[in-house]
Amino acid sequence: MTEPVLTGRGLVKRYGHVVAMDNTDFDLNPREVLAVVGDNGAGKSTLIKTLAGAVIPDAGDIRLDGKVVRFHGPLDARQHGIETVYQDLALAPSQDIATNLFLGREKRRPGVLGSIFRMLDAKSMRTEASKIMAELGIGITSAQQTVETLSGGQRQGVAVARAAAFGTRVVIMDEPTAALGVAESAKVLELIGKIRDRGLAVVLISHNMPHVFEIADRIHVHRLGRRVALVSPKTHGMTQVVGLLTGALEIDADGNVVEVSEAVTTGLS
Repeated sequence: MTEPVLTGRGLVKRYGHVVAMDNTDFDLNPREVLAVVGDNGAGKSTLIKTLAGAVIPDAGDIRLDGKVVRFHGPLDARQHGIETVYQDLALAPSQDIATNLFLGREKRRPGVLGSIFRMLDAKSMRTEASKIMAELGIGITSAQQTVETLSGGQRQGVAVARAAAFGTRVVIMDEPTAALGVAESAKVLELIGKIRDRGLAVVLISHNMPHVFEIADRIHVHRLGRRVALVSPKTHGMTQVVGLLTGALEIDADGNVVEVSEAVTTGLS
C-alpha cells in the first residue's frame, strides 16, 4: 500500500454552535488528483482551509508523509510544500506574469545589491517564469505581459503555475474551472494532469461533476462536516456520487452503495 502524502484524522472545528468539521478524515496519495465534492455548507471549505493552514482545528491530527504537523497559518503549510490556489486567484492584475509568479517570494540580485540595497533580480525571475509556463504548456507571449491583458484561463494558469513552482508535495485548487468556458476549462484540466505528472499530489474542490470524473483518480465525498465516502470514478458512477453527497445514498458495512432507507433496514435486522 502506498503511504498517503497528506492525511487528516478526527478533525473537528466548531464556530459557536455550528460544527463545520465533525470528526472527519482525509487521505491524499502521492501523484494523484483527489476531488473533494459536497453541497454548499457541507464543510469542505473548512476542511481545505485546515489542510492549507488557514484554519486551526479544535481537535484531530494532520500528517504529512506520516509525520504529525501543526500549521499555525498558511505560511507554515507553504513551508511544508503545500500550495493553495483559491477561487479569487490572488493575482495583481497590473503587474506582469513574472512578478505575480514570484509574489511574496521575490528573487534578489546577488551580492550587496540584493542583500543591502534589496534590489530585485527581475531578469532571473522573467527567465524562470517563462521556463515554468512553457513546461506547463501555458500559452503566453512574454513573462513581461501584464495579468490584466490575459484571458480567464490564462490567469488561472498563472495562479496554478505559481503553486506548481513552489509546491513540493501538494497543490490545492478551489474551483479552478469556475466561470471559465469549455475550451479554457479543458486547458485547466490538462494543466492539473501535468502537475500530477510532475510528481505532485493535487486536491481539486469542484461542483462540476463531469470535470471531476474526467480528471480525478479518487473522489472524497463530504457531507454534514465529515467524509461519508471515498470512491473511485472507475467503480462508481456520477449518479451514485451525487446520491452520496445529497444523503440519498450511503456506503454500507460491506462497502456497497445503498439507499438510506435500505441501509437503515439492514442495520435493524
